[in-house]
Amino acid sequence: MSKESLLLQPLKVGNLTLKNRIMFPPLTTGYEERDGSIGERSFHFYERLAKGGASYVVIGDVAPVNTASPTPKLFDDRQIPAFRKLADAMHVYDCKLALQLFHPEYDVPGVGKMIQGSMMAMKEAEAAKAQGDMEAFGVKMKEAGQLRNDAYAKLHHDMQHFVSEATVEQLEEIKKSIATSARRAAEAGVDAIEVHGDRLLGSLCSTVLNHRTDEYGGAFENRIRYALEVVAAIKEAAPSLMVEYKLPFITINADGSDRGKGGLYESEGIEFARRLEAAGVDMIQVAQANHTGNMGDTIPSMGTVPYNWTLPIAKKVKEVVSIPVATVGRVVNVKNGEEILANGEADMISYGRSLLCDPDIAIKIEKDEPIRECLNCNKGCVDAIQNRRYISCVLNAENGDEATIFIKPAEEKKHVVIVGAGIAGLEAARVAAVRGHQVDVYEKADHIGGQIHLAAVPPRKSEILRSVEYFERILPELGVTIHLNTECSKEIMNGADAVIVAVGAHDFILPVPGADSENVVSSWDVLSGKAEVKGHCAIIGGGLVGTETAEYVLEKGCQVSVIEMLDQIANGESSTILPIIMKDFAQHDVKQYVNTKVNRIVNEGKTILATDTKEGKEISINCDTIIMAVGSKKNELDTEGVTVPVYYVGDCSGDRTASIAEAVRSGYAAANGI
Repeated sequence: MSKESLLLQPLKVGNLTLKNRIMFPPLTTGYEERDGSIGERSFHFYERLAKGGASYVVIGDVAPVNTASPTPKLFDDRQIPAFRKLADAMHVYDCKLALQLFHPEYDVPGVGKMIQGSMMAMKEAEAAKAQGDMEAFGVKMKEAGQLRNDAYAKLHHDMQHFVSEATVEQLEEIKKSIATSARRAAEAGVDAIEVHGDRLLGSLCSTVLNHRTDEYGGAFENRIRYALEVVAAIKEAAPSLMVEYKLPFITINADGSDRGKGGLYESEGIEFARRLEAAGVDMIQVAQANHTGNMGDTIPSMGTVPYNWTLPIAKKVKEVVSIPVATVGRVVNVKNGEEILANGEADMISYGRSLLCDPDIAIKIEKDEPIRECLNCNKGCVDAIQNRRYISCVLNAENGDEATIFIKPAEEKKHVVIVGAGIAGLEAARVAAVRGHQVDVYEKADHIGGQIHLAAVPPRKSEILRSVEYFERILPELGVTIHLNTECSKEIMNGADAVIVAVGAHDFILPVPGADSENVVSSWDVLSGKAEVKGHCAIIGGGLVGTETAEYVLEKGCQVSVIEMLDQIANGESSTILPIIMKDFAQHDVKQYVNTKVNRIVNEGKTILATDTKEGKEISINCDTIIMAVGSKKNELDTEGVTVPVYYVGDCSGDRTASIAEAVRSGYAAANGI
């Protein structure tokens, strides 16, 4: 690639000229302060995207009212300076800033009043307790609890019914708040507003969710009326801003079921795109409708839908409008984006998770440098937001800490030896080399990547290999020497200035009687192809490795039982993947023995004797093969006599197995500190 790349060509959108076709779409980040303001973490995250060369960045879910939602907010003039500071910083890099204005589908003032009442009652309870009035304390605590429960009950009700029950007066107030927020955005120097066509607006457009009988319900023209009114209100309040519309479509799953509820079906959505252009919208982003209860429907994980999966509808929208169209959804690499632009299927490429993974996509295209590509694993991003943590990428150690975590040039060039070429060792090699050190990596196997190769074997997991492929490209360019099929001796270590040990872990066999039977094999041996299995497989261990191994042997035609000590299997699996696993298990009649402790293995490895710890009864499970998937133990490296500083990273650095994110971050930190 080079400056001639189609992704680097400018694009005229309304009154803006975007320097390239790379867009960061709205993602809930969790970086904002508790009050929704743009604090240091949020500021530096978005500024980093601008530094990396993105031309257009959208801050997602900006509320124009003071909601209880953990999202950015712009409902008060006092919030303008923080947005102005961010806009000014983005403009230094010729990056345009947009705010995605949305209103949640609930009665914000009503729910807020209940929450405030609960908090006030709690304060009064504490005051009574401090004065020794325990009777008043009890009364006020009960009142606080009731108000809190009422608030959650109303919120739950409204999420399903507010769209149909909201009065015209309420809708008018919401429209005014959105318009006023747009005015504040203009005063802050923001460049554009993205109308969140999902959530409340998408619910009103939807035949699935909208059951109104007034001017905002029923016929197509009525259901889209409010969205068009909101567009008009924004344009009137902030005429200088470019207006983009996120247009959600209800798509159809492979089994014929609907995917999404808010938004429009294809034929109506395409017609609505025409109406939006006529209403003065400057760009349309074609997206998947939400309101499914599973974020995997809108942000699908690896292997669950094709690449560029919403592009077929985006193409149809582009055919009927003359304004630019943006596409989003598993556009995982530069090649995909280039092809979309070359074929005239869209004008703007949204790289959401991809820019989390590597914010320098634009710069690297121009310099023809390797790009770290998103795995679509959803581990650090989607799962984090669902669990109220800030967003991050498992492969990027800097997300959310851009102000304090960055690669620092080495004060003194050193020779760094890295023992082990798993993901932690590879990241350590990259960072050390970028800092200016001479780096040698020693790996006793004939390939790099370590356990990643096992993790890529189960169904839908092959895309995880992109993590290794990146290091295969970048490390030679950085001058890193990789010694395969080579043990690292103490002499080699002592010849360096520092050693990073990344020797990983090995699979663990549950120490119960009978575990040494011939019919007992490890999940690692099964996934690597060293052990062949058939018939009924009993998998001891229902964690991530156990459930993925179960899916793998199901594909081979085996029957499966999973035995797990905890009260559920797949604990820690992505919430976007877990429903798929459970559906697969149900279809194949996988037996799940949870709260089950294995005591011994008998009958030459064909019978497991265990205890149901919840019921307190003994059970017997017959099978043809037993697969152990109970975890791993760190490998030890003899460093006695090594006189240079030694650092441990990845699986071998602690008492428990490291996740891919933990491995990357430990490798990054160790190398950045030498």
